[in-house]
Amino acid sequence: MNKRNKNIKDIAKPNQLLSRFNPRGFGALKFLLEKEFKQILRNKFLIRVIIFLPLIALSLLPMVANFEIKNNNLAVIDNDHSPSSSLFIRKIVSSGHFHLVSVRQNYNDALNDIEQDRADVILEIPAFFEKDLMTTYSAQVNVTTNAVNAVKGALGSGYLMQIIHNFSNDLRSRFMAGNSKIQTPAFEIVPRYDFNPYLEYKFSMIPAIIMMILGMISGFLPALNIVGEKEKGTIEQMNVTPVGRFPVILSKLIPYWIIGFIVLTICFIVVWIIYDMVSVGGYLEIYLFATVFVLAFSGLGLIISNYTNTIQQAMYLMFFFVINFIFLSGLYTPISSTPEWVQTMSLFSPLRYMIEALRSIYLKGSHFGDLWTKFAALVGFAVFFNLWAILSYRKKA
Repeated sequence: MNKRNKNIKDIAKPNQLLSRFNPRGFGALKFLLEKEFKQILRNKFLIRVIIFLPLIALSLLPMVANFEIKNNNLAVIDNDHSPSSSLFIRKIVSSGHFHLVSVRQNYNDALNDIEQDRADVILEIPAFFEKDLMTTYSAQVNVTTNAVNAVKGALGSGYLMQIIHNFSNDLRSRFMAGNSKIQTPAFEIVPRYDFNPYLEYKFSMIPAIIMMILGMISGFLPALNIVGEKEKGTIEQMNVTPVGRFPVILSKLIPYWIIGFIVLTICFIVVWIIYDMVSVGGYLEIYLFATVFVLAFSGLGLIISNYTNTIQQAMYLMFFFVINFIFLSGLYTPISSTPEWVQTMSLFSPLRYMIEALRSIYLKGSHFGDLWTKFAALVGFAVFFNLWAILSYRKKA
């Protein structure tokens, strides 16, 4: 009799636990989160991605994704052979933007260097170059640029024009002291570059690359999560439980939200160690923006996982959205330089608002009051994507 009562008591205990478990509410969230974190910690490849992706990407991409053009191949035609022309050539080469590949006797030989892809720019110094500088205080040079690569050609000729301008000003200031005939200009333009005084391209690229890494991590991993469970068949075990859709989706979001913070912190440490670059506006506001951004991208990943059945489908679809978001975000080129219809399309890219906010905080020291419209846009994306993810999750209960 006592044994029978003991068995009945043992059977009653789980029922009492289930009554407190509240499977359709948040009582199940603790156990779902425990399951998700155990799956993540068992996946050693995922741990390596979280640690090494920011390290490798931030070590290489700022050096590669760089629109600064250096080592343009320069062909020179020096028809003057004077000390001034030699000084002029040395000044161009010493700038670091040009590499002298040939000195030709005539224009046709130099043009052949461009046609054979040995030179990018031709500089022709006319005869009496030094004489004209000494007598009329002006001289003309001929610049020919290979425009097959339009970006390289435009920037290369722009660099050369700037060097020529600086060389002219140096000579002018040198001769001005002893010659009153030279009229000084009425005013002088001295450019000042705020927030990036030396125009280092990597400083504007690093914040954008950090957000690209964060978007890929927080988007791809949730997208592959549910799809991976579909392929393994474990999602069916979840579907037959009385757990509601909201706790299930929330249990998928929270781990990758935490992973996003870990990745962001690793990025800040790597940037500080390698580039000695710290945020001018602090980090609290960056983490606030990142909180909403990660939730938005994770929600998008869960939407894709709800509508796909294989990992391959989820990867292709997520790759499509991420690539378009990157191109519409102003990561590589300013949005204002694109056609109007592209500027309108860029309003639907959450990456655009996050990159603009991070650049403003990191480089300018902007505060939340200056960026609240971008924060509101990210909140809108987060609410929209996550609500869609909850409603599209087909729960069989």
